[in-house]
Amino acid sequence: MTSASFARRWPAEGWRRFCSNRLACSGLLLVCVLVVLAIAAPWLPLEDAYATQLDQRMLPFGSESHILGTDQLGRDLLARLVWGTRTSLAVGFFAVLIAAVLGSLIGLVAGYLRGWLDALLMRSIDVLLAFPYLLLALAIVAALGPGLRNAMLAIAVVNIPFFARTVRGTVLELAEREFVAAARLSGASHACVLFRELLPNILPVVIIVISTNLGWMILETAGLSFLGLGAQPPTADLGSMLGTGREFLTTAPRVAILPGLVILLLVAGINLIGDGLRDVLDPRLRGEGSSKPAPPVSHRTAIAAPTDALLYVERLSTHFVQGERTLHALDDVTLTLKPGERLAVVGESGSGKTVLALSLLGLVPSPGRIVDGHILYRGEDLAQLSEERRRQLRGDRIAYVPQDPMTALNPLLSVGTQLVEALCTHRGLTRSEGRQRALGLLEQVSIAKAAQRIDAYPHELSGGMRQRVMIAMALANDPALIIADEPTTALDVTTQVEILKLLRALCTQHHSALIFVSHDLGLVTALCDRVLVLYAGRVVEEATVETLLSQPAHPYTRGLLACSPKLGQPEKRLAPISGQPPPLDDLPSGCHFAPRCDYAEDVCRQQGIQLRPFGQAHNVRCIRAEELGPWQP
Repeated sequence: MTSASFARRWPAEGWRRFCSNRLACSGLLLVCVLVVLAIAAPWLPLEDAYATQLDQRMLPFGSESHILGTDQLGRDLLARLVWGTRTSLAVGFFAVLIAAVLGSLIGLVAGYLRGWLDALLMRSIDVLLAFPYLLLALAIVAALGPGLRNAMLAIAVVNIPFFARTVRGTVLELAEREFVAAARLSGASHACVLFRELLPNILPVVIIVISTNLGWMILETAGLSFLGLGAQPPTADLGSMLGTGREFLTTAPRVAILPGLVILLLVAGINLIGDGLRDVLDPRLRGEGSSKPAPPVSHRTAIAAPTDALLYVERLSTHFVQGERTLHALDDVTLTLKPGERLAVVGESGSGKTVLALSLLGLVPSPGRIVDGHILYRGEDLAQLSEERRRQLRGDRIAYVPQDPMTALNPLLSVGTQLVEALCTHRGLTRSEGRQRALGLLEQVSIAKAAQRIDAYPHELSGGMRQRVMIAMALANDPALIIADEPTTALDVTTQVEILKLLRALCTQHHSALIFVSHDLGLVTALCDRVLVLYAGRVVEEATVETLLSQPAHPYTRGLLACSPKLGQPEKRLAPISGQPPPLDDLPSGCHFAPRCDYAEDVCRQQGIQLRPFGQAHNVRCIRAEELGPWQP
């Protein structure tokens, strides 16, 4: 299944995810029943909801022509409940629609234009938020006069700030994205950017807020009617029915209990639907579960690692299961890492490099899961350890340097505080001892004026300095293994060289092993000893740096080298690899690289290709490696 076909199937996938939530389905069924009854009220065989019959006052349940009995004026309770539900739904719908449109428009304009207009709009919103919303609604109704329409307007006004604040926060983030900058550079007007670029991206957020606020707004409108400020007699409204029925709680409790029960069912059903829509529309929750790492698969057999191995990974497979889709992020990955050795993991985006790093750390987010394989660190299988034991190893024996230090560092804490926390957690140092050690680490990673920088916040440091802080944090407890996930991607060329030199020197000094994740084969030559080449979740080649650069045996590796610029050779022509990597939920049979390979044969597309030896300390997943001929860079 291609990405385009999945995009066409997204509504079906979203509906399937919604249906998998039993509570949401229950809420949908409940609300649908109430909505259908409310819409069909004029055509249902009901008594006149407004006809008073004083001679039939307070008839009990099951009375002739009055299944639920009558109220204090002899009006049919069933008819009034159906028409009251119709009124409450209509008022709640129009109130939330008004609040959503006005609040979203305010949030859009304020978040995008900013400046004095943002300050003016948001301070006005703050004034509304300064008052308890129910008291503000009462004040508005008191000023406009009691009535269902005025109650609806009052509830809409007091809920505008919730939409405005939520939308503005989302727009502030989206306005910094590249697609907005591209639209502005193309000459698009502010209105075009607002309604063509930003509005479609905030619609899921608005729908979520609508679904979670509709129930409360119906409840608030019912509250005003209960107090006599909303629907006026003889209008059938659930809130006013509850208000008039409270006088008969002791003699005829059904008159008050029935409208209260309908309000409860209606609001509860809408809230359950809102939770289900949130799970479907919020991209952070589309993993059908929390972002907490999923438990790995259990193994019944134990294996032994090579005696000289610090880390031994055997047949590691990590998959992401989303309903009927299974993304094979990693398949059958095996590697060995000795103490002090530096291993590079390279490949295109989506090849499985980051998933491999997260799998080793036990941090694969749900719905990802290690489905097979062993990860032996000094004899302990990391895939089978308890979360508590893995937490003890992470940051202590096994360190991690993320790709983006700005998102990895807590923006509300100084870098020194975060360094000291890592030291105190694993070494049991006091705060003062930890601070002294943190100062030494910052100096060790070549941060000038470390005594001043230690109290700086992440946003006060440059990208290179933040990355140095992350390296210092990784080295805080003298780890035996460092996993660096593209730590130089967002840095300029000069800073990249400095970071690589720093990592090499520190690994040599501390005799730490290193797994360096990168998409640039040329970058790893100055740092690593061996290279692991990944494609579509599989290892396609493994060799020493020297061997890989001089004798690449897999067409994919040759393609990566061919499209890498080389210093001092400006005349070199870069030859990009044709085609695109395959979708991980629709991998081609046989060799995954065959659709893009110029050397592929029918057998390559029909049968799986195994990783096999190709010389000393050189493995390749290709049946035509011997026929490729000498490599000419």
